[in-house]
Amino acid sequence: MLPTDIRYQNYIQVLREELVPAMGCTEPIAIAYGAAKAREVLGCLPETVLVEASGNIIKNVKSVVVPNTGGLHGIEAAAAAGIVAGVADKKLEVIAQVTDQDKKAIRDYLGNHEIKVLPAQGDIIFDIILTLQGGGSTVKLRIMDFHTNIVYIEKDGKVLLDAGRASSGSTTPLTDRAFMNLRDILEFAETMNVDDVREMVERQIQYNYAIAEAGIKENWGANVGSVLLDDDDQSIKVRARAMAAAGSDARMSGCELPVIIVSGSGNQGITASVPVITYAKALGVDHDTMVRAVTFSDLLTIHLKTGIGRLSAYCGVASAGSAAGAAICWLQGGDYEVISHCLINSLATISGMVCDGAKPSCASKIATAVESGILGCQMARKGQFLRDGDGLIGDGVENTIRNIGRLGHDGMKETDKEIIRIMTGT
Repeated sequence: MLPTDIRYQNYIQVLREELVPAMGCTEPIAIAYGAAKAREVLGCLPETVLVEASGNIIKNVKSVVVPNTGGLHGIEAAAAAGIVAGVADKKLEVIAQVTDQDKKAIRDYLGNHEIKVLPAQGDIIFDIILTLQGGGSTVKLRIMDFHTNIVYIEKDGKVLLDAGRASSGSTTPLTDRAFMNLRDILEFAETMNVDDVREMVERQIQYNYAIAEAGIKENWGANVGSVLLDDDDQSIKVRARAMAAAGSDARMSGCELPVIIVSGSGNQGITASVPVITYAKALGVDHDTMVRAVTFSDLLTIHLKTGIGRLSAYCGVASAGSAAGAAICWLQGGDYEVISHCLINSLATISGMVCDGAKPSCASKIATAVESGILGCQMARKGQFLRDGDGLIGDGVENTIRNIGRLGHDGMKETDKEIIRIMTGT
């Protein structure tokens, strides 16, 4: 694929849009970002705060630690952190520069101010509306569709920003991903000028492997990675699962190291990259080959997740684990046909694992997803294929991907609602 090819330029742009740094779980950080921006517009510390959030936001914020808050959980903590100590220009690193004094101020603010949380009205999957009152003024701010997509700002009844919704029903300015497919993604990864992605992907390799190492060395969450290494043979297959799980355990439990996200998710960013990095190191490939493999996994994760959507009842690490397995297959010499079967094998095995919010069990789900991806690779390399027409498997890899997207986006809508009802006790 030549750099002059529009597909080539589109893949570069997709990576630019997706491979961004974030500290902590992206849903509470999105709330902190919106709160910091709203406070900036208000011009003072608000006296009252209302956060209206869609069910999927509530689900993903409920149980996860907000980093740089001293172990606080929940929507109220995320909003307070953004209001008191957030730097809106840093976006998903909005609370990366919090000091010990700031942490005390966040706790004091929570103790002395009302932060009310309500379910957002309507059926928008990704929706955050913040209303801040203080100094005689009121600011309303809305984030929709993805984590940094501020679509509406109003102060004292005057509309400062109104992005509206396009006829497609979306506010997203992201590149349309309909052009993506496995064959083109593989061609791009194999033929690209590595320097075109080097800064983005090398930063991902550095950040995500660092938090994985921290997860192994330190006591975070359920310590899934350490358990795997303690109780098994420490083969490359086990290490790949352990390192990815450890990165998630650290991230879900408040580790203050940043990660590079994929499809709006740090866990997906870790799952797409860390197992591939682990295999690349063990196989002794050169650094540029590692970069190509991680790029392949990133783009494939995005392709697999596009039809499902940013948030749903479908656990996104199933997509990322399958993509990592395909990239591992490529590192071991797999061609398009073998990789296609690797992907089908994995998707047919792991698809349907549910998302019940961000919390330590994400680490064990990541270990399972990576195991499925590696199993799919092992089967395909030995000529063992799950067949078209069996269950969710379609006629070829792209039809299978579409079927999985339909399952996650359409078929699991009611599952998503029931998960949220169970989690919120309603």
